[in-house]
Amino acid sequence: MSAAIEIAGLSKQYSVGFWRKRPRIALQPLHMEVQRGEVFGYLGHNGAGKTTTLKLLMGLIFPTAGSARVLNLDIGDPAMKERIGFLPEQPYFYDYLTAPELLTYFAQLSGINAGNRERRVRTALIRVGLRGIDRLQLRKFSKGMLQRVGLAQAILHDPEVVILDEPMSGLDPIGRREVRDLIQSLKDDGKTILFSTHILSDAESLCDRVAVLQKGRLRVVGRVSELTASVQGRMEVTWRDAPAEALGGLAVENRAGGDCIRSVVLEAELDAALQALRRARGRLISVTPIRRSLEQYFLEQGDTETNLGRDNEPRLQFQTSETPPFDTERIAELAK
Repeated sequence: MSAAIEIAGLSKQYSVGFWRKRPRIALQPLHMEVQRGEVFGYLGHNGAGKTTTLKLLMGLIFPTAGSARVLNLDIGDPAMKERIGFLPEQPYFYDYLTAPELLTYFAQLSGINAGNRERRVRTALIRVGLRGIDRLQLRKFSKGMLQRVGLAQAILHDPEVVILDEPMSGLDPIGRREVRDLIQSLKDDGKTILFSTHILSDAESLCDRVAVLQKGRLRVVGRVSELTASVQGRMEVTWRDAPAEALGGLAVENRAGGDCIRSVVLEAELDAALQALRRARGRLISVTPIRRSLEQYFLEQGDTETNLGRDNEPRLQFQTSETPPFDTERIAELAK
């Protein structure tokens, strides 16, 4: 699979202050690829550098150093912009227009011929869930409706690559689901989608791969399962009919609930814990993997400053539905 987006050492530094200028690094040298046909999530808290990266890719700001290519074209090449769609984090439209009027204007800018404009506009509005609003001016739209208009203009000209900056912003749960369905349908059409978000559930349900950015620095890239697999896992063993000390020092933590006991053990010591439970004639109820968050992963690597959640935003915690990394047949055998 070839790369749709190739980033090589892209960085951005600003000067802040009036009398005494001092540098502020918004994006440290970034090396990253997004493969053709994949949905790629770009994660991080507000201020991490996500929007800066996307603006650099779109040519809206100039890099301090480095380069990037989209569809084998330099990001400064006008031909590149004809083949991508973009939704900024805070889109602004002429609010005296209606949605069809605005999209017709964008269709003209995109070079869509007059015979196809109306059909393209109608199709785009339907795909983002906007129907029956032909006479309503944009100034009367809610934030969520304006976000849908922005999505419609991003896909209007049938781009090969779609770049979305916080596409779920301002949407209610139904709207978010519709946008997820739209992104999935774009992928099914063979499009490449790069979108930024701080809401992990959206990335988890959509993305083939994700990258995590913190304070302008790329921390990790990979599949969710790959990112959590490198952390030594813990297992929750639920059992009954044996004393709480049956697992001895193998239990990192014990919690009693009703007539059951839940013990947390390291994955590497799971076999020994189950054998100890068998010797104590305990009855095994379940064994469940405890998934770790990326924040915990970074803390275990010694980065005590890592904090991927901020204010009231959801923290970036990974949950996966991958097959548990332990032998279920072995557990059944030990539990007999």
